[in-house]
Amino acid sequence: MGKVWFITGASRGFGRCWAEAAVARGDRVAVAARSEAALRAFADDSGDAVLPLPLDITDRAAVFAAVQRAHAHFGRLDVVVNNAGVGHIGCVEEVTEHEARAVIETNILGTLAVTQAALPLLRAQGGGHLIQVSSSGGIEAYAGMGLYCATKWAVEGMSEALAEEVASFGIRVTVLEPGGYATGWFSAARRSASYPAYAPLHDLLDPTLTPDSLPPPEATVPAVLALVDSVDPPRRLPLGSFALRAAVEAGERRLDGVSAWDAVIRAADGIPAKNATPPPH
Repeated sequence: MGKVWFITGASRGFGRCWAEAAVARGDRVAVAARSEAALRAFADDSGDAVLPLPLDITDRAAVFAAVQRAHAHFGRLDVVVNNAGVGHIGCVEEVTEHEARAVIETNILGTLAVTQAALPLLRAQGGGHLIQVSSSGGIEAYAGMGLYCATKWAVEGMSEALAEEVASFGIRVTVLEPGGYATGWFSAARRSASYPAYAPLHDLLDPTLTPDSLPPPEATVPAVLALVDSVDPPRRLPLGSFALRAAVEAGERRLDGVSAWDAVIRAADGIPAKNATPPPH
């Protein structure tokens, strides 16, 4: 018998196409999303292979109940995909406290709730695979998306620590880092009111937020299926050439910065380095 998946944000985009691919190959899937109608239509077409679970991941009690229900229904959970999240566009100064809390509540605390709900079940059954969906914005931060990127960096840091904590239980953790795909993210993203001071930045940014040539989310299916079938999955997996380029360039920038300030960094040990001179301004 195939794997059992639990996927949040499964009404459209990545979540929906991954769920469809899992069912098509004989796996069973608990699909969770706020849109009950979209889930029901999918379940009606897929029979007993799909369990639809209407869910708002900001409702912690509902998250725990949904994960427990999925586990009881199928008898186990092999792959838990934290895909639900919200996009946000706005310069850091423009973001209101209410907007910041809303994106943090969903992208960080919602992901945390699903993770914490699943872990005891995975530990008791002796293993499983947690897939945390981040973004190329979790690799490098983009002007005009500071709060969104901050939540993805938080998910990556949490997941990196989590992977160390649960490895001995047979639980694997992978952070997915997709680049841009035609998932509807750009049209659905929440936006802060813009400040005149940032008008030039928005004039440059806005045309990039209405892409017309992004690959479809279905293009990620082979990579995701290969990931869940791997006996040694990676901690991080960029998806697409844009995300791969972001990972390579971000790593190179960090190494270059460290190298340029090597003497100053080492002097911070409190032991004077020979011939240490600060880098040029």
